[in-house]
Parts: sequence; C-alpha cells; structure tokens
Amino acid sequence: MKVLVTGGLGFIGSHTVVELQNEGFDVVVIDNLSNSSEAVLQGIFAITGKKPIFEKLDLRDKSSVQDFFQRHQDVSGVIHFAASKAVGESVTNPLLYYENNISSLIYLLQELEKKEEAHFIFSSSCTVYGQADVMPIDENAPIKPAMSPYGNTKQIGEEIITDVSKISNINATLLRYFNPIGSHPSAEIGELPLGVPQNLVPFITQTGIGLRKELMVYGNDYPTVDGTCIRDYIHVVDLAKAHVVALQRLLTKKNSEKIEIFNLGTGVGSSVLEVIASFEKVSGKPFPYKIVARREGDVTMAFASTDKANNVLAWKTESSLDQALESAWKWEQKVRTR
Repeated sequence: MKVLVTGGLGFIGSHTVVELQNEGFDVVVIDNLSNSSEAVLQGIFAITGKKPIFEKLDLRDKSSVQDFFQRHQDVSGVIHFAASKAVGESVTNPLLYYENNISSLIYLLQELEKKEEAHFIFSSSCTVYGQADVMPIDENAPIKPAMSPYGNTKQIGEEIITDVSKISNINATLLRYFNPIGSHPSAEIGELPLGVPQNLVPFITQTGIGLRKELMVYGNDYPTVDGTCIRDYIHVVDLAKAHVVALQRLLTKKNSEKIEIFNLGTGVGSSVLEVIASFEKVSGKPFPYKIVARREGDVTMAFASTDKANNVLAWKTESSLDQALESAWKWEQKVRTR
C-alpha cells in the first residue's frame, strides 16, 4: 500500500518513514524543506535499503496539492506531520502558523474528501490540554484555552478533522504527542533543528558538543520534586512505531469510531534537572546550565496516561530516558564530525 507522509524529512516524519518501509509500505514524502534537508533521504536509505518517493512541495499551494493527488490516486493513507512547531515563534509570528498549519490541512482534507475511502493520521500535541488538572493526563482530560498560536492550530486542526469526518468517508486518528526526543540507533537520522534549538534535548546536545555556552533552565521554583518543569519524554522511534500501528488499525477497519484519539508518551514525568543528570550520565561529562526566571507559557507538569494506547493499539514504549538521550548524543557527535 502507498502511504503519503507530509513533512516526511523532518524529525518525527523521517523516523516514521523508516518504520513504514520496514513494515513493507510504499512511501511518498512531501516536504518543502523549510526545516529539513533532502540529505535525510540518504539516511533513510542507509537504514532501510530503500528511498521513498520524494516531492518538494509546499502544501500551502492548493493547486500543487490538487496536482499531487491527481498523480497519486492510489494513496491509501496519509500521515500529516507538515507544520510549523515552535511555540515561541508562533507568539511572535502567529499568521505564519495559522497559514502554514491550517491552510495545508484544509487542502489535504479537500482532496481526501473526494476519495471513496480515506485514512488520515494527524500529528497533534499534548499542548491541547494546557495545564491539566490531573496527572497523568488521559484522553478525556478537558481541552484548555491554548497558551500559544501553535497550540491553537493543533486544537483548530483537531476540530476541523472532526467536523469533516462527520460528513465524509474520512476516518482519522489524532495522535497527541508528549515530548519526542532521541534519534535512530544507527545515528543515520535524528533531530537537526535549523538555528537555535527550541526544544530541550537538542539544546542540551548542542551545548554538550560545544555549540552553545550553557543551557538556560527557566525557573526552579515550580511545585515539583526539584523545582523545575516536568515533561514526558518519549523516544522518537517508539513514537514512529505508534504511527505504523495506528495506520494499520485504520487500514484494517479496526477503528471503533470515525475519529479516535490517543496520547503518546511514556507515562513517566521527568524534570529538566533529571534530563540534565541523564545526559551527564550517558555522556560522561559535567553539563553547564544556569537557572533563570520562568518563561511565559510553560506549564508546570505534563505526562501521559498511556492506558488507552497500550490497550487499544497494543503499543507501548520500549526505550528509557537514558537510552533516548544516549541516541541523541550519538547523533549529535556524528553530525558534528561530518
């Protein structure tokens, strides 16, 4: 079966392409290379022995999306990653985020709506929960007002997909990620943000390699075990495998509803200082950081209830925090010695 992966050369997308190809799917990748590189195709090939079909295409161009589906009428499923994803940037440039994240989704759904049957997996986020009232967070937790335009685009995206599925043949799965980290154990692909990293782990590994002077830890006065924020860090390979399982569930018509929602995390919360300690352990070197004032928009704590994904998808994470950081560090070292 042919599967379209949008944003398939990005961090999570590329790892998902690998897992799809390992399961025998024919993959077509769309990416506009705004936050990725065509060189990722070589890494995918090195791991799987096969390159996906690649089309450089901007999903904000409606006519290009229409043309793609005319040429690829045999696409059986779509996994939609392509989106802008930096919370801070979304605050300073909200229109970029609304255009990129919402219009591209609409143009994809308009084409899928024309098909007799369509299977759609949406890359969503735990940001839709805001600061949840109860830990761990399950799929029935209330959706809170978004704390950033980025988070709002994920909420709006989920609402659009839900409305469209009610009146079409689109069956969809909304996957709400917690905090993906790490890289493929081969170190052939990994997280390579352009510019200054917006996420914790790539900033840590870049600091460890000497690209950054030190990490700013935003606040140590939160009501947590050590005063720093707590998140649920999931190895990207575990996350990628969940997409394959979710897609297979749709394709074999095992979904119990037209829209299904799953949290994807480990079920374990780790503080910023615990992540730093883990990195020091796997790298064998002390890590420079500085405590600074809290950052606006950060929630105190967020970690997943994984019961639904474990029981319904028969999926669970396999890698520990140490293993995820070890793979991220291995990738960082390889990237800097190219």
